Amino acid sequence: MAAVTRSILDRCVLFLAQGCGLGWSPRAPGTVGSLGGLVLVWGLQRLNLDTVGYVVAEIAVIAIGIWLCSRAGQLLGIEDPQSVVWDEIAAFPIVFWEMPLTPLTAVLGFLWFRIFDISKIWPIKYLERLPRGWGVMADDLLAGVFAAGGLRLTMLMIAKFQGL
Repeated sequence: MAAVTRSILDRCVLFLAQGCGLGWSPRAPGTVGSLGGLVLVWGLQRLNLDTVGYVVAEIAVIAIGIWLCSRAGQLLGIEDPQSVVWDEIAAFPIVFWEMPLTPLTAVLGFLWFRIFDISKIWPIKYLERLPRGWGVMADDLLAGVFAAGGLRLTMLMIAKFQGL
């Protein structure tokens, strides 16, 4: 079989779509790739963006992700390759929307996201049916919304029990 020759742009697309190598993990690439989401949130929060700036940054991450995930799927010949983890990474700014990233919130947000991303409860699973990068991204973004709710409820419960 002949070796596949890829352009520099195609190699950059794959590198980014695969979470700068996080998606190359032989076991649980989505879970390992999700660690990149925590790094993204850490970086965004260090920029001290106002709400509009944060939303604009997240929209840019999503728009880039739709294209990256579509192109990576074409290059790899699979619509939603396991090694492509940009979708997991892009969901984390939603999980931590107006929530400070601390060791506790990082662990809880990560766990909530993985629960919803892996379980694919309705309607998350349904969104995978969207074409190409849209489907790759949409299910994880909705898992991020659900995880944000889970994180907030958990933090409220912790605060309530601490106040007893």
